[in-house]
Order: sequence, then structure tokens, then C-alpha cells
Amino acid sequence: MSKYLDPKADVTFKKVFGEHKDLLISLLNALLPLPEDAQIESIEYLPTELVPKTPLLKNTIVDVRCSDVNGRTFIVEMQMIWEAYFLKRVLFNSSKSYIRQLKKGETYNDLKPVYALSLVNDEFRKDTDDFYHEYKICDTKNQDQTIDDMCFIFIELPKFKAHTFVERRMAVLWLKYLTEINEQTKNAPEDLLANNDTRKALDIVEESAYTEAQMNAYNHFWDVVSTERSFIDSALKRGMKQGFEQGMEKGIEQGMAKGMAKGIEQGMAKGMEKGMEKGMAKGIEKGIEKGIEKGIEKGIEKGIEKGIEKGKAEGRLEIARNLLA
Repeated sequence: MSKYLDPKADVTFKKVFGEHKDLLISLLNALLPLPEDAQIESIEYLPTELVPKTPLLKNTIVDVRCSDVNGRTFIVEMQMIWEAYFLKRVLFNSSKSYIRQLKKGETYNDLKPVYALSLVNDEFRKDTDDFYHEYKICDTKNQDQTIDDMCFIFIELPKFKAHTFVERRMAVLWLKYLTEINEQTKNAPEDLLANNDTRKALDIVEESAYTEAQMNAYNHFWDVVSTERSFIDSALKRGMKQGFEQGMEKGIEQGMAKGMAKGIEQGMAKGMEKGMEKGMAKGIEKGIEKGIEKGIEKGIEKGIEKGIEKGKAEGRLEIARNLLA
């Protein structure tokens, strides 16, 4: 029974695809959107150091570069941990490869396409279950109108399921090789053993084929990946905690401000309502009091008037009686 190493590690990936041109050609033809009449037939390896190493995650990106007889450049990267800036890194990397083609005295017509294949051992598109993403430069209104000199392919390996990608058999086999083969694999899948390319790739990642120094490098790679993943997780948790605390603080502050504004508004409305109610009650009470006062005053006045008139009438009657007597 063979014991395998994970083909995604720095040591194994470069041994399989950085030392065996036939396997890299097979991988590229399987995973890139190349038409049948434009398949890669032969390649030459290129230097890999075009982009400065990123201090964070510098050891979790493995890349292999090559060009074919037609002058096309192919960049293959294995990214163990996803970070948002990788999109820009891939764009920068590919653009630099594109620019470097042009020698003095050559014209822009001499520039050939650049293909960037990024195999990502992480999930970065949360909005879809698709694992295969192809990016091109295109007219936003007529997307069939494209500039074909730059092509970017991103494959989210954790999302891959063999039954969801049946168009190209070789693509399925290579993705199964990258996702199913690791140190826990006791028996390799039959379809990988039956294919010449993947069978050869399996033989290359057998543990017995590696020296002690290579095994130390292999183990160190996974230690670095674990450390950097833990570092990112810790930073993410700290960021979330800090964001939560700041959000709470801001929320309380805004809540108090809104609450006070609403309270003042409601208080004024309630105060006006209560004031009007009190005012009306006070007004009625005052009105009744004034009315009684006015009524008494008016009553006295009228009473005096009536009394005088009555007195006058009585006096005239008395005079009449006297005269009559």
C-alpha cells in the first residue's frame, strides 16, 4: 500500500508540475478555457520570481510559469490561504509577464496572451456555489466582445465535487488529484490510477520518493500554513470583536441622540396637549368665576335700577293717595 503526500504543498506541487512538462501541459489543457485547435503542445519553464514576496503569507503561495511555442505565457499558482489582495496580486503578476514580452524594436502586435490559473485551497466567493471562475476584459454592454490577451481563472478547490463538473474528463481527474490525495489517502481512486498522467503524478507524490531534507521542507510548509491560518483567524476574531465593540459604542451614542430628540419632540407634543387641557380647564374655571362676578355686578346694578324705579312708582302712588285724601 502506497503512502502519499499532499500534492498542494510547495515541495510536491513543484516536483509534479515544475519538473514534468507533460503533466503541466495536461493540467493547463484540462483547466484553461482553450479551444480544441489552440491546445498547448510544448512548453518552456520561466523564472518564477516576478512579484516581490508578501511578508504575510509569503510561504503559502506556490507558482510555476511557462510559455509555449506560440509565445503564450502561463502562470499557475497554488494559493493555500485566500486574502482579498490576491486578485490585485494576480493582475499585477500577469500584467508584468505581459509587459516583459516586448523587447526593444518590437511592436505591440508581437505581444501574446497571458493566462493565469489560480488554484485556491480556500473559499472566497460566498455569493455562489460555483467553484470555477473565469475573468476576462470585456465590453460591459456587449460581453461577447472581449480583449483576449489576458485571462484569469480562479478555482476554489474546497467547493469542487466531481459530479458537478462533467464537461471535461481530464479536468475532473486533475481536480480529484488535487483535492482527494493527501497523507490520509490509503488507496488512490481507480480512475486516477487508470489514467497515465494522473498515475504518473501519484507516483511522484509517494512518500518513499522523498529524501529526509525534502520531507523536512514538506512538514515545514504545512507548519507555516497552519501558523499563518491561525494568525489570520486570530486577527479576524480581534477585528470582529473590535468592530462589535465600536459598533455597540456608536450604536449607543446614536441611540441616545435619537432617543433624546424623540423624547424632546414627544415631550413638547405632550406638554402642549397637557398645557391646552390645563389651560382650557383654567379658562373655564376663570370664566365661571368672572361670569359670576359679572353676573352679581350686573344683578346689583339692575336691582338698584329696579329698586329706584319701584321706589319712584311707590312714591307717586303715595302722593296720589294723599291728594285723594
